[in-house]
Amino acid sequence: MGSQQWSSKLGFILAAAGSAIGLGAIWKFPYMAGTNGGSIFLLFFILFTVLIAGPILIAEFTIGRKGKGDAVSTFKKIAPSTAWPVIGIIGTLVAVIILSFYSVVGGWILSYLVRSMTGELSGLSQAEYGALFESIIANPAEVLIAQLIFMVMTIAVVQGGIQNGIERASKYMMPALLILFIILAVRSLSLEGAMEGVRYLFIPDWSYFSGETMLLALGQAFFALSVGVSVMITYASYLNENENLGQSALSVAALNILISILAGLVIFPAVFALGFEPNEGAGLVFVVLPAVFNELAFGGIFLFVFLVLLLFATLTSAFSLLEIVVATLTKGREEKRKPYSWMIGAVIFLIGIPSALSFGVLNDVIIGGRSIFDFADYLTSNIGLPLGALLISLFIGFKMKKEDVFQELEKGASSTGWMNVWYFAIKFLAPFAILIIFLESFNLL
Repeated sequence: MGSQQWSSKLGFILAAAGSAIGLGAIWKFPYMAGTNGGSIFLLFFILFTVLIAGPILIAEFTIGRKGKGDAVSTFKKIAPSTAWPVIGIIGTLVAVIILSFYSVVGGWILSYLVRSMTGELSGLSQAEYGALFESIIANPAEVLIAQLIFMVMTIAVVQGGIQNGIERASKYMMPALLILFIILAVRSLSLEGAMEGVRYLFIPDWSYFSGETMLLALGQAFFALSVGVSVMITYASYLNENENLGQSALSVAALNILISILAGLVIFPAVFALGFEPNEGAGLVFVVLPAVFNELAFGGIFLFVFLVLLLFATLTSAFSLLEIVVATLTKGREEKRKPYSWMIGAVIFLIGIPSALSFGVLNDVIIGGRSIFDFADYLTSNIGLPLGALLISLFIGFKMKKEDVFQELEKGASSTGWMNVWYFAIKFLAPFAILIIFLESFNLL
């Protein structure tokens, strides 16, 4: 892949974790846990991350390093003159659609960030926070300008390449994110009545146990680790030969679970201590959190810090989504990286305009019972990602030679005892579980 390579193992792990820990862990995990019984959801989320999403992450790392290229050319190289490269094409298209609506949420965060600096977010009632969120997302000029700024920030980093762009940014952002999250969690836990939120997150209430909760947790495990979209195939193609793939995947999965739990510890103790409802849904971060921070000493500062964090996390995911598409089109020709980054970024911005306007000007446009924004999310989350993950597990299990797969995993590995268990999980367990998600999401079960 030309001269592009990670400078260190830590750089790769932080960038891969940054890709995984975006809105998935910080925005989506708390609201999914909040609407699905807290601890039960967390329990299954951890279980499925370890048993299913984690093994697929290792599979993507294996394919990526073996192919040493973008997602499409990697499959062409490993399985020439077959239909398998379609996995890379699906992944690239899904990445484009995800980034088109992801950048809209990135824009909302920028809007809130500016308001937190001007003091507009302090001193409102909970109802006023809800009304403020509604008015921001319905304002066409504001959402489009904010979305454009977010895309320009993303392009500016990705055009710099792997070491100079993505790795350098992730090296500073990810540790900052962890440290600030711990500070926020400590602050939240010190509130009177906070223990109710801790119980909600850690003591299982079995009345919430259901097939649907399990399926939603499985879905969250996928989306939180960015598997199924070939992001990790692209990232792993920049790895050198002596990196331990199993250990790297374990580090990324562990960081992801840790940040999800921390997000829960920031949000739920404060929600319960201040008498809010955990099942606020997708507006949890934007509606409840400003109201929660408003009740804290120095709340304005904490809210500003939290929004900066959320922006960091969203940007690191956006970098990886744009990188897949740029890598696929430049095919290792580094001189093309800069112009292609800007060109592709501009196209993705244009594709995202209907999503940005779907809460205002275009809120009457409904596709399959969903707004344009929700439809784009549904299309990628419930169809694109599981389909990609299913094909990747079948590719490793039934197309690649087992000895080739094991040979790739043995490079840099200190132990090999886990490989047969992993191989069973990827060949049988993962496809079975994903098929069940599919059937459930189309109401066929």
